[in-house]
Amino acid sequence: MRYTKNGDITTIILSAPYTVGWVGIGFSRNSSMVGSSAMVGWINKHGHTKIKQFYLKGKKQSEVIAGKGELPLNTVSPAVATNGAEIYLAFQLKTEIPYGKQPILLAFSTKTPQNHHLSNHDDRTSIIFDFSSGPQDPASDGLIQMRRNHGIVGIIGWGLILPVGAIVARYLRHKDPLWFYLHSVIQFVGFAFTLGTVLLGIQLYNNMHAHIPAHRGIGIFVLVLTILQILAFFLRPNKDSKYRNLWNLYHSWSGRMALFFASLNIVLGMQAAGAGSDWKIGYGFLVSIIIIAIVVLEVLAYLKRSEKRSLHASFQMDSVPDPSFPNNFSKVSNVPIQAQAGYGI
Repeated sequence: MRYTKNGDITTIILSAPYTVGWVGIGFSRNSSMVGSSAMVGWINKHGHTKIKQFYLKGKKQSEVIAGKGELPLNTVSPAVATNGAEIYLAFQLKTEIPYGKQPILLAFSTKTPQNHHLSNHDDRTSIIFDFSSGPQDPASDGLIQMRRNHGIVGIIGWGLILPVGAIVARYLRHKDPLWFYLHSVIQFVGFAFTLGTVLLGIQLYNNMHAHIPAHRGIGIFVLVLTILQILAFFLRPNKDSKYRNLWNLYHSWSGRMALFFASLNIVLGMQAAGAGSDWKIGYGFLVSIIIIAIVVLEVLAYLKRSEKRSLHASFQMDSVPDPSFPNNFSKVSNVPIQAQAGYGI
């Protein structure tokens, strides 16, 4: 929450994570919901922004009265705006006596109001905000930094380290067993970043309660695939095993599937968070470099295989035809032995 003061006008801006439902800020005399007045903002099902003052006469839904309250709103109309997964509520209060330490109620719900009837809040908290000091919002800044860390760790793990490990496994097979050790170490490091991304995501969800089912569901699916890849390392059959070919197919294709959905989830995460152009350009540049490297290595590998096939064909011996004998052999063989030996009468 941020505010500015200009004479007897106090401008308040509340920002909060948002996907659906409503977000509200209440002003109370004693930190109690009953008897307080609140500004509530939301986006309706048609995509229109709504903000309204409510008087919290009681705890029942029928006792939350829309359009009523004790907040001295200025003539400037309150406003609501969204930016990615953030919602902003802005309004002005006109008070002759400046606010000092004021009990503030913060609440949200994931259910959109119907006909200005608020549903029960999913969570709420109360704070004492000192309007006589400078604007402070440590909780919001902490969540923003946590969300930024979640994105950075995810891009490094799923967007860089794990793809590099897959490239090593495919294009350095001729460096046996070096490729295997490099592949294993790189993938284990990538898995550590994956776990860090998931833990930060869980903390974000517990603090923000952001309703992003696609991003969350794909993240869980990719995590399961990644764990299966790690288990496959320990369950790898011997080279002469009859199951080795099946294991190779499973390991390679499940890895490719994990990398594909991970890259898709990174894009969904940036979209949900309203990431700036620097994030999008940076990740696009990273993906482009990886794709170019794969194309170049794939072409080189194809040329090398073609060269080996041509050398192998040149060393193959031509088939030897059946031996042929002179045509007069049969004539010679019919001459009497005496004649052949030079004897006769």
